[in-house]
Amino acid sequence: MTRERLRPVDLARAQGLSTQAVRNYEEAGILPPSDRTPYGYRVYTPLHALALRAFTALVPAHGHQTATAIMCAVNRDAVEDALTLVDESHAQLLEDRQTLSAVEKALGDLAPPAAPEAPPGAGVTFVGPLARHLGIRPATLRKWEQAGLVRPRRDPATGYRVYTPDDVRDARLAHQLRRGGYLLSQIAALLERVRAAGGVEPLEATLSEWRGRLTARGLAMLTGAAHLDAYLTARASRRAGLSCPVEEDEGHGGRGEGGPDQADRGQGGPLRE
Repeated sequence: MTRERLRPVDLARAQGLSTQAVRNYEEAGILPPSDRTPYGYRVYTPLHALALRAFTALVPAHGHQTATAIMCAVNRDAVEDALTLVDESHAQLLEDRQTLSAVEKALGDLAPPAAPEAPPGAGVTFVGPLARHLGIRPATLRKWEQAGLVRPRRDPATGYRVYTPDDVRDARLAHQLRRGGYLLSQIAALLERVRAAGGVEPLEATLSEWRGRLTARGLAMLTGAAHLDAYLTARASRRAGLSCPVEEDEGHGGRGEGGPDQADRGQGGPLRE
């Protein structure tokens, strides 16, 4: 197998990273362990370049934490674990798409809510059950209440918060918009306008933006899958004793006349990391 020697700076430049980031990724298990020179300096190969490219492609698709877990699983030969993580991200994306569609449908039926005066009964819920339904902590709902996202009334007999169907709707919208990266103040303003307007106009731009992010994430998953497949194929080829392919634009140039960059030289000694 071809064993082209690459430096940390070669991998870093190809992905627009620092050499320290490359070292950190190796220490985190995102890259397979590197060989070392007699002086203790890291020596990478095209396989490492493919691993780093796969990771950087997986991050916008799955997030940094999941992308890290995927690469660590692959590097310890737990491919099934890695694929499970990929499947879970796809399932989450599908759920988000379905939720967005449900939110759009729900917003189409919005009407200004009447202030509920009746005591708790059919169609109302309390902070614990609602928090469990949304998969959040009760304290989060209370924080949302303080920020004006939800407006539960208090049961006069018990003092418990009582959430009407309209309150539940607002909590669901707040939950999804928070997942979309919106600030509490932004969500509160949007929900206030929705309550007053009784229509979807205030949220049309927000939902369109959200749908665009879901589309971008789906496309990023395709790109990430392609680079992960290339890395898996290269690992299999390496075990079979075949050469490891590497992309032509990986950026292994800039070495002068076959030597290291001046910035990466020691004082006339071996290559520094």
